[in-house]
Amino acid sequence: MRKRKERSKVIGMVIVAALFLTGCGNGGTEPATGQEVGELEKVTVVLDWVPNTNHTGLYTAVEMGYFEEAGIEADIIQPSHGGSADLIGAGQGEFGISYQEEVTYARTAEDPLPVKAIAAIIQNNTSGFASPAEKGIERPRDFEGKDYGGWGSPVEESMIKALMDNDGGDFDEVGFVNIGTSDFFDGVENHVDFSWIYYGWDGIAAELRDYDINFILLQDYEPALNFYTPVIIAHEELLDQDPELARGFLAAVTKGYEYAINHPEEAAQHLLAHVPEMDEEMVIASQQYLANVYQADADRWGEMKLEVWETYALWMYDQELLSQALDAEKAFTNEFLPGGE
Repeated sequence: MRKRKERSKVIGMVIVAALFLTGCGNGGTEPATGQEVGELEKVTVVLDWVPNTNHTGLYTAVEMGYFEEAGIEADIIQPSHGGSADLIGAGQGEFGISYQEEVTYARTAEDPLPVKAIAAIIQNNTSGFASPAEKGIERPRDFEGKDYGGWGSPVEESMIKALMDNDGGDFDEVGFVNIGTSDFFDGVENHVDFSWIYYGWDGIAAELRDYDINFILLQDYEPALNFYTPVIIAHEELLDQDPELARGFLAAVTKGYEYAINHPEEAAQHLLAHVPEMDEEMVIASQQYLANVYQADADRWGEMKLEVWETYALWMYDQELLSQALDAEKAFTNEFLPGGE
């Protein structure tokens, strides 16, 4: 199932330095064996999209040497096409970044994918519908007569309808425009009235621009929409056959996110070391926001609750978004987090 790819630049430099120092340590009379290097197990981590601040704990685990401490060499890559669940299910990586909705679809499909969530990166859903304040959209019923810009997913319409029904609005009065991956600010200034954003990115960007927005958090009007996004996933075969690898991986990643919680500015620099083209001010501000929501009120970073998986899956099923009900107990596990279940 595992594929071996070339080593990352950071790990490669560490290995070269280790070999050089080993040679110096023995006076150059014996070749370096590289025994310690050979013990590192290579894993591929497939992101859900381009690197962003949600992924900071992974890069901190690289920069701080947490993966090496766990005997792991992590190659963090972007998906070339499709979602990470498809790639992990096909054995194109050991671990991936996904979200509860994708895992639910994957496990209830006609041909189910053997993927399972093993950690929640953010404890509560931080996404919602945003609009320029001048549009006057302060609550879901204000969507009436407005145009929504999205990417054409059935779940978008279902979420808007659920929020409007709970707030006494008329869903039939909403217009839908497919704007794909268009930037939020371009979308609401030139094409539509409101869109779906993650506050930790576009919401923080609006703050930095002094751009006044109204933001409607999904679970404020429909509690079932407080789902886990993003999550870390793995192939069920890996979890069954190599549980110690999964435990070692999550031990390193947990340290990475705990560091990001306690040292957001320093962790932001770890991300920037790998993605220097990102705006530094934006990355730091986003990381400061996320530091308060990664773990939130949970006893530990990464843990998930059965109730959250059951509630959102039932909501999706009731909206006819799923062809069959989800067996929530099999969709996720806390077993591989430090401390186990």
